[in-house]
Amino acid sequence: MEQPVTAGRAGRSRGTETESSEALADLADLVGEPLTARVTLDEQGRVTGWNTGAERLLGYPARQMTGRRAADLLAEPIPVRGGLPTLSGLPRWNGDVALRHHDGRKLTVSVLAHHRAPGTGDPAWLLLSALTRRQPRPALDESLVSWSFTQSPCCALAIYDTRLRLRRANEGMERAMALTEEEMLGLRVSEIVDNEAGERAERSMARVLRTGEPQYEENYLRAPGETREHAWSVFESALRDAEGTIQGVCLSAHDMSEQFWARKRLQLIAEAGRRIGGTLDVRRTAQELTDVTVPALADFVSVDLLAALDDVPEPPAQVLPADGPLLLRRAALRSVTPGAPEAAVAAGQVDSYPEGSAPYESLRAGRATLHEVTDPAFTAWLAHDPERAARIRAFGIHSVMTVPLAARGITLGVAFFLRYRNPETFRHDDLVLAGELAARAAVSIDNARRYTLERATAVTLQRSLLPQRLPRQAAVEVASRYLPTGGHAGVGGDWFDVIPLSGARVALVVGDVVGHGLHASATMGRLRTAVRTLADIDLPSDELLTHLDDLVVRLNVEGEDGEGAETSGDVGATCLYAVYDPVSRRCCFAAAGHPMPAVVRPDGRVELVDLQAAPPLGVGGLPHEATEVVLPEGSLIVLYTNGLVVNRDRDPDAGVHRLLEALARPQALGFVRAGGTPVAPSLDALCDTVLADLLPQRPADDVALLVARTRALDASQVATWAVPDDPSAVAQTRKDVVAQLERWGLSDAAFVTELVVSELVTNAIRHAGPPIQLRLIHDNTLICEVSDGGNTAPHLRRARGYDEGGRGLLLVAQLTARWGTRQGPTGKTIWAEQTLPPQ
Repeated sequence: MEQPVTAGRAGRSRGTETESSEALADLADLVGEPLTARVTLDEQGRVTGWNTGAERLLGYPARQMTGRRAADLLAEPIPVRGGLPTLSGLPRWNGDVALRHHDGRKLTVSVLAHHRAPGTGDPAWLLLSALTRRQPRPALDESLVSWSFTQSPCCALAIYDTRLRLRRANEGMERAMALTEEEMLGLRVSEIVDNEAGERAERSMARVLRTGEPQYEENYLRAPGETREHAWSVFESALRDAEGTIQGVCLSAHDMSEQFWARKRLQLIAEAGRRIGGTLDVRRTAQELTDVTVPALADFVSVDLLAALDDVPEPPAQVLPADGPLLLRRAALRSVTPGAPEAAVAAGQVDSYPEGSAPYESLRAGRATLHEVTDPAFTAWLAHDPERAARIRAFGIHSVMTVPLAARGITLGVAFFLRYRNPETFRHDDLVLAGELAARAAVSIDNARRYTLERATAVTLQRSLLPQRLPRQAAVEVASRYLPTGGHAGVGGDWFDVIPLSGARVALVVGDVVGHGLHASATMGRLRTAVRTLADIDLPSDELLTHLDDLVVRLNVEGEDGEGAETSGDVGATCLYAVYDPVSRRCCFAAAGHPMPAVVRPDGRVELVDLQAAPPLGVGGLPHEATEVVLPEGSLIVLYTNGLVVNRDRDPDAGVHRLLEALARPQALGFVRAGGTPVAPSLDALCDTVLADLLPQRPADDVALLVARTRALDASQVATWAVPDDPSAVAQTRKDVVAQLERWGLSDAAFVTELVVSELVTNAIRHAGPPIQLRLIHDNTLICEVSDGGNTAPHLRRARGYDEGGRGLLLVAQLTARWGTRQGPTGKTIWAEQTLPPQ
């Protein structure tokens, strides 16, 4: 199979060589090969070639000269001009050389010598001398000069006299002006070209007459009968006589339209690269495409995306519907006419395109298409769309391009390009340019679409993991805000929480996971669950953060060891955990790399809580210390994440200072006096005021804000008894509890409370040790707490049929809403909480 192909190629090669030889022979006959003396030398300066012209010049036949040293022909040394380098260093040399003729006379010959590059297979030197130079120069036929002027194909030429009146114009100028030489004769440039280009050329020609210096400029004009503007590179130079007097001006214009339009296309592509895709917003990116191309490419441009993209994360595999029209939603449009009255579809609306319509067929073919409104297929489509046809007629739309928007093998929609003010119809170059711009925009639109979907998923996940409603509790009044980032980074891992604890206490939590996106949101959910679990066992603030730190360290180890994991193993977070007790009005704070909380006291004083510095979660091995603060009733505790006080233009210290200023302003807090009594501000209003004062319109990071106003339980709502370490004290304790319940008006709860107190106090006396204390707290619920000096926590167990004990805690769990135990510095506390009927 290979042999015939090889033979065929060889045959064609031999044929090509024969044709080339014949062409060279014809060329030699045409130019008169013997009219030039041609001599070739090797690197040693020996003659390797000697043609007929050389024999005619010096009289030596080729057989005598081949192999001889060329220097033997010198009648005298070659004159040195400024130092002559070695032959090997010369790319070319020219000059007059005195040679000895075969008959002995000396000849001065003008020589041009070319040095060939080594390794090409050609002789090292080629020496040339024209024989015609030895004869008197013949007079040049003036017809050649005239013909060269009138028939020059490379440029348009015109000659003007000193009054700037046209005297001669060649054929190129006649074509450029669409006028004959006779019709332009005696006219000025500004009279031939009645626009700014003509006036500018005339001013340049006047400068030539005044200074004698040549001038250069670029002019742009559209010849009569042409729709496309031409770009001209114009030179004006003086025409002088033998004495040097300026007798006129020569204007030569080179048509550089193709280069000009190619440069414009490259500039438009470069501008599109700078302006398109600057945001991760689908509609904004689509609008950027229309802004770049109007009016540079078209008079009207619209970007229409598949309506199917509205409700699905990925476009369908089959873009064109199996039956029915193609549905497109207009994402953006722009027109040279304000208000875009030529648009048949407004931005945001969905329109249908049947089979046979321009966008339908463009998507079917998978390529950009070019139409004139007179095309049969186009008119057939418009026949079924009278409204669109009416707009096309009204505005004189004459040329249309439809370009598919596709990226990564996914079709997103169609871009429309229309012309009506620009009289030039779209060309193939415009179609290629529109396809390039649409391809760039499609990638950015797809990036924006993917980002929008991922961000929406992350926001949904984030909000689902945050508290849907803050729980009711007696310790504080709370308000919160969560704002996802408005930038490109994506949703972060900020969170907050309010966790009711035993003894009417409450835990306030704010945290921030490092990073953005789904991974940060998922990590936030894990940490929030862990905090709630650790809070449920009533760990102190510092111990809770230590356990949380261990968890983050383990998450990092799991991420490093997991093969093929899609999430990064580098997990980091900050957290602030505060526990407020409305009985003692003490708030215990502990932080892990988190911004310090702010406290606003009822008298208006604002301060930061000075916490012990601690590293973020995930560092491991370092302790977390707690700080306890006594807060008057009505104080505000302000917890926040880093995004509230830090942005591109502000460092953290300046942001915290601005936060404190916002919290210190009475009008920001909303404090007013009615009859001399302070009125507490709305916490929701306070949150809105702080966010508006500190955040830009599109924050660069997530923001979580939690504001809590403290409450305090009155001493009359708490009753405390010290219980002797004696079983006989149980009866008296029950009596004291019943009496206290009667004073509170809770006689209906006496039976259950008496059973609970009896069981808890008896267990403390039997299985623990002193000191033993009983405390009742009455607010929205009734809480019974028994503290002892033991460290062993009780647990529920199901007693067998013949067991004498083991049923006490089970009874307590059945009779109360919830119960639990917490460790203290010197023992433990067992508590049980009962719900009370509304009063």
